[in-house]
Parts: sequence; C-alpha cells; structure tokens
Amino acid sequence: MFRRCKSSTAWQNRRHNSPASPAIPHILKIVGLVVFAQTLFTRAVDPVIPKIAADLAIQMQTAALLSTAFTFPYALVQPVLGVTGDFLGKTRLMNVCVFVVAISSLVCAVASSFTLLIAMRIMAGLVAGGVFPVAMALIGDLVPMQQRQVAIARLLGVALTANVLGASISGVIGDLFGWRGVFLILGLFALSAAILAFVALRRIEVAPPKPFNRAAVTANFRSIFADPRAKVCFGSVFLEAIFIHGLFPFVGLLLLGIGETRASIAGLLIASFAIGGVIYSLSIPYVLARMPERQLMLTGGMLAACGLVLIALHCPWQVQIAIFAGFGLGFYLLHGCIQLHVTDLSHTARGAAASLHSSSFYLGQAVGPLIYGFGFAHGGPEPTLFVGAVVVLGVGLMCARLLPAGRRF
Repeated sequence: MFRRCKSSTAWQNRRHNSPASPAIPHILKIVGLVVFAQTLFTRAVDPVIPKIAADLAIQMQTAALLSTAFTFPYALVQPVLGVTGDFLGKTRLMNVCVFVVAISSLVCAVASSFTLLIAMRIMAGLVAGGVFPVAMALIGDLVPMQQRQVAIARLLGVALTANVLGASISGVIGDLFGWRGVFLILGLFALSAAILAFVALRRIEVAPPKPFNRAAVTANFRSIFADPRAKVCFGSVFLEAIFIHGLFPFVGLLLLGIGETRASIAGLLIASFAIGGVIYSLSIPYVLARMPERQLMLTGGMLAACGLVLIALHCPWQVQIAIFAGFGLGFYLLHGCIQLHVTDLSHTARGAAASLHSSSFYLGQAVGPLIYGFGFAHGGPEPTLFVGAVVVLGVGLMCARLLPAGRRF
C-alpha cells in the first residue's frame, strides 16, 4: 500500500513513559484535513431539519429521513470501500470521496425538491464512508498498538472538532441565510480541502497498487470474524448508533417542546455532544494511565445512559448544554475502547475491519431515526429515551465483560 516515510517509522519506534503523544507523520496531517472536511457534514443538516420541513412543506419526520438517506447507504457500501482502500490505496480513495461529497452538497444548495435533496444525500452517503474509517485503518498500518489509542483519539479530536463546528455553524448559517446556505458554504469548503489534499498527496511516494484478489478478500473477512471480539464490536456500535446518534435529528423537535425554535440552539446542543468527545480526545492519554479498560467502558456506558435520562426531563436549553457534553464524553469513552479492538481484529485487512465497524455504526444511525420517530409518535419522548438509556447501559456492561477477556495483544 504505502511505503512508510521516515517520520512515520520514527513515530513507531519511539517508546513513551509519559502520556505525551508522539509527533504526527506528515501523511496523517493531510489525512486529518480530509477527515475534517468530510466530517463537517455529519451533523450539519440536523439543526436545520425544521427549516427544511417548513420550506418544502413536508412533515418533520419526513425531513428527518435526510439523516437516514445519508447513513443507510454509508453503511451498505462500507465493506466495498474498505476492500478498495486495502487494494488500491487509502489516501487516494479518501480524496476522491471527499470531492464527491462536496459536489453533492453544492447540488443540495440549489435543489428545488425534497426528492433531489434525498438523492444527493444518498450520493454523499455512498462515498463518505471512504474517509474516516479508511483513515482509522491507515493509523492501524502506521502506528503500533501501544500508541494507537492515542492516535485514534487524535483523529477523533479532528473529527469531533468538525462535528462541533459543523453543527454549531450550520445552526447559525441556517438562521442567517437559510438551510441552502449551509449546503453551499460547507460544500465550498470541502471542495477546497479536496483540491488542496490532492496536490499535497501527489508529493508523497506510494508503492504500486496491489492487484485485486478475490480469494484474498474472502480470506480477510474470514480472519476478521474468526476473532470472537468481532461480533461484540459490531453489535455494540450498532446499538450505540441507534439510541445515541439516532436521537440527533429530533433535537430540534425536543426543543420545540420547551418553546425554543432557533436552529442555532439545536446546533449548539449537538455541538456540545461533540465537545464532550473533544474533552475525551484531549484527556485520554492521562485517563489511560489511571483507569483500566473495563472501567473506561463501564463509565462510558453509565454516563451515556444518564445523558439520555436527563434529556428526557426537558431541562432548559442552557442546562442541556452540560447534559449533552457529558452525554458525548460517555459515548466516546465507550466507543474509543471498541475502536481500539476493531483495529486489531485483523493485521492484514484493517481497512475491511474498519469498514465493517463503520458499516454497523452507520446502519444503526440509519435505523435510529426510524425507531425514535416511531417511539415519539406512539409512546412519547420520555419512555423512548428511557428505553434507550437501558440499552446503552447494557452495551457498556457487555463490552466491559467480553472485550478485554478476548483481547489477543
């Protein structure tokens, strides 16, 4: 795939007795830019869902399907994109994918019908999975296990910063310029990042692409599922996504219940969730030195479950800022541990393993709005959120019991 440059080799050979993290190889800095540009879109549409529904004269639950239109194809094509990255080159695939995401966003900015919006979100979802999961697999290739969780946390920090800015800025842009302005401004930024990354990555020496080998692909997937942790990892992130990320398209609806109509406030709450993740990414080197893995998973599950319970209480939005931040911190404490195990499921097919992980996660995100929509319509927000809290706590308990016992490194 890629010939390791001197900087990445030096990074791998260093040993650290302190929580300080090593210098980032140049290639991962460029990859971080691409991840940032794509991840801006992850939660950017959610704060303006009410505006889209009002402008296009459709129901809120229908407009919320824009989230499913992105996440469901994202989930379905992940195994294909993971294999493509393993055989044709990870950074090349990432750059093409973020370019297509940018173009689809620009088309959304001028869309005159909900049908075209859905079509463009599907197109973006089909390629967006070729960015962050592939970048995580690239870290698995370049960074040794004892330093990998910190490296993954750094990549998460980049993605979460983009989530914070994407959600908060889109709410402000939506209030000032409407939902079309969100697609236009973020689309132009992603297009600029794609062009810059294309120019920069051309200067990095790469090995000739490996030819596609169907037998090798089959063997790679078998090696992944031969590890007993695989089912736990993929099943856990599926449930996480349903009951945590599946809630985000309905944040605006929950705020309407307390009389708050501004899209910028919905964006602020979603951004607060990501801020909790940023706190995780900055603190994880120090937390790892003081807290065992099982305790990390249990703490994460309990914090996330408490977050759902507190959201169900319909507190003032100023209080919910802190609630969503704790909610995000809990999620990433648990999710980061799962991601670490995913990178070790197969040493020869990390791209495929990361893609299966992401496929499960985004399939859950696609199902989540449907479950929350049904629950809100038939049982109300409070019982639905309480059920979600029980499931998330169960995921934390299951991971704490099964994953460390099955680790092989």
